[in-house]
Amino acid sequence: MEKATKHKNFKRIAEARTEKVLDMLDLIGNLSNTSFYEYDEKEVKAIFDAIQKSVDENKKKFSKKNKKTTRRFTL
Repeated sequence: MEKATKHKNFKRIAEARTEKVLDMLDLIGNLSNTSFYEYDEKEVKAIFDAIQKSVDENKKKFSKKNKKTTRRFTL
């Protein structure tokens, strides 16, 4: 596959998937409406901790440094 085509595909798919994530985050934000929902800070923290963990793990996949394999055992 041509480099330009690969980049074009990346952009097209990345934009669509990012929009979906942003839409879902807006829906999570809607849960803050206390007219309809009841929650405590522990639950809110659990939601955003899980989201942040996933963001951090996926961001590492794009890191050039992460591509190298590290030794797990040395003497």
